Amino acid sequence: MRRTEHKNVHFCNMGYINRELSWLSFNERVLQEALDEQVPLVERMRFLGIYSNNMDEFYRVRVANIKRMINLQNKKVEGFKGTPQDLYDEIRNVVIKQQRLFEQAYNTILEQLSKDGIHQLDEHSVTPAQRAELNDYFRKDVVHDVVPIILDKKTPFPRLRDKAIYLAVRMEWDRKRKARYALIEIPSSIPRFYTLKHDKGQAIILLDDIVRLNLADLFPVFSFDAIEAFTFKFSRDSELNLDDDVSMSLIEKMEKSIKQRKKGEPVRFVYDHRMPEDLLDLLLKNLNLKAGVNTIPGGKYHNFKDFMRFPDFGKPHYLYPKQLPHAHPLLEGKRSLIREVINRDVLLHFPYQRFDYVVDLLREAAIDPKVQSIKINVYRVADNSQVMNALINAVSNGKEVLVVLELQARFDEENNLYWAERLKDYGARVLYGYEGMKIHSKLIQIRRVSNKTEQLITYVGTGNFNEKTSRIYTDLGLLTINRNIALEVQQVFDMMEQTIRHRAFRTLLVSPLNMRRKLLTLIQNEIKNAQKGKPAKIRLKLNNLVDKQIIDKLYAASTAGVKVELIIRGICCLIPKLKNKSQHIEGISIVDRYLEHSRFMIFHNDGHPQYYISSADWMERNLDKRIEVSVPIYDKAIQQELETIFDIQWNDTAKARILDKSQRNAYRKATDEPVNSQQELMRYYGELVHLPKTAQKKPVKKKNTEEDAA
Repeated sequence: MRRTEHKNVHFCNMGYINRELSWLSFNERVLQEALDEQVPLVERMRFLGIYSNNMDEFYRVRVANIKRMINLQNKKVEGFKGTPQDLYDEIRNVVIKQQRLFEQAYNTILEQLSKDGIHQLDEHSVTPAQRAELNDYFRKDVVHDVVPIILDKKTPFPRLRDKAIYLAVRMEWDRKRKARYALIEIPSSIPRFYTLKHDKGQAIILLDDIVRLNLADLFPVFSFDAIEAFTFKFSRDSELNLDDDVSMSLIEKMEKSIKQRKKGEPVRFVYDHRMPEDLLDLLLKNLNLKAGVNTIPGGKYHNFKDFMRFPDFGKPHYLYPKQLPHAHPLLEGKRSLIREVINRDVLLHFPYQRFDYVVDLLREAAIDPKVQSIKINVYRVADNSQVMNALINAVSNGKEVLVVLELQARFDEENNLYWAERLKDYGARVLYGYEGMKIHSKLIQIRRVSNKTEQLITYVGTGNFNEKTSRIYTDLGLLTINRNIALEVQQVFDMMEQTIRHRAFRTLLVSPLNMRRKLLTLIQNEIKNAQKGKPAKIRLKLNNLVDKQIIDKLYAASTAGVKVELIIRGICCLIPKLKNKSQHIEGISIVDRYLEHSRFMIFHNDGHPQYYISSADWMERNLDKRIEVSVPIYDKAIQQELETIFDIQWNDTAKARILDKSQRNAYRKATDEPVNSQQELMRYYGELVHLPKTAQKKPVKKKNTEEDAA
């Protein structure tokens, strides 16, 4: 069997799919990758880790919000027939179904690894020699990081850490006497996986089981006839609630709120389904949870996010073939990137092309005597960020450096606080944006004066300035000195420094000022053309499509005869192919080796297409409650490149799932050899490097699908 499709029929209301249920459908697409036999074995295990990590964040943020709605006794939920409690129950039902698929995927992967000589052991299956090795490892490297906590009525129940793995321990003397209980936190400072020799190949054992193997040694002061331990984990509400105290700075409020997050209410409890009832009841009572409400029964192991680092045992075929990013034909080997951007616009596409160019551009600006200032806004950066180090280098070289740092980037707050302090120590000017309104745009502007002429080298992108994620997230970035674009990006930075209001943008689409209005106008223009009998078409590649007003406008476009093609990686609340509503709208979602993160739009415009790349998804928060920037693309070669990217992805028949009302995640089927769009794009960019510089980029030849054949 090549891969498994799982049917979910979710409630929808008035032509919209609820965003939480749509997100669960997306995460099931991630789970499908773990079930796909064509994906290398260890990569499949790592997809289980991605799925688990996604689910943790979903519960900590979205489900926590639904719990608050229940507590406030809200009656309605967008895109769902029922109350918040009904939605919560439906989410739990879907998650339990997916949990069964998860266990199926995990066991299948273990079976296939075993056939290949890689065996997963536990505390019961190790040999005496392996037991001796593991006992020695435990005594030397593990035991001092393991702190058992006895649970009794005299001692307050400990405050447990979100995202940690715990073993709930039950010690029993005999059947007549009461059991004694304890907790053990599995130390996160020690690798989760330990490899061993095996008589039939190699073996691996989890740290959880190494601790189980040595349970008796952890409780030397107690006598017992039996001792056993069961894994559990739980997720807390992670919403940051900023204090209203006007005497506190934003940075002080963030630090206080991050500490409070660690004390948030539990919203999910996942446990080994074999856990005895008395032990489960004890935990639920002390965590103020209810069985069957906040609880999800699971397997023996949890915190599968650690499986994103599952070892490959030195077997290359367990991993995706190594793919290095390609050089950019206009930039590679050039002494000055600034000079090349002055000559013409450049589009970068990660991870198919090197992110190094962004760092190299900043490094060049740092030492260029003609560069006077660098401005950048930062949402997420790597822990050891080359981008931030390049900015520090610029400050050291006497450049004026402004960094607008978003302190409210969820789960990256502490890293951003660290860089804020470090940048300030070196002399950079650091701003934190607006309280209650995130700055999510991806902008760089380098001001250079040559022969008394100002040059504004500008970067507008779809993704973060993060060299680590640039290797696995697909993103686009435009480098330009176009004066209209540059002056309006300058206005955006002024807006970040001063005030949001009373600013006019004629070139850029900027949230929360004009982006919603201009997007509606662009769609309305296609509607007018369709009504006049002219060709009309919209092509959208986004992470999420949620905003109701925009969706209604796309429905109106479809009704008018506008052809709409959607590539939506994550949440899609619009329902394609509804009779008399969205019959001209088709949608697919691609989940594969790289995370589809780029956002761009193409509007036919009566044969004079308009192209935009954007930092914003089409969600209310992005259009109305964040600073976001979409930039038009004027360069004809780059316009053709965007068409080619969309064509390649639209014709994917290997990893494209059809978006529809049923949320079934059915794969689009091919009539000939399946087309994997990410592999095609890697090939396309490899060919570009070797084309003559004057050669035009040609669109990929379209592959036939069953829908085309019909």
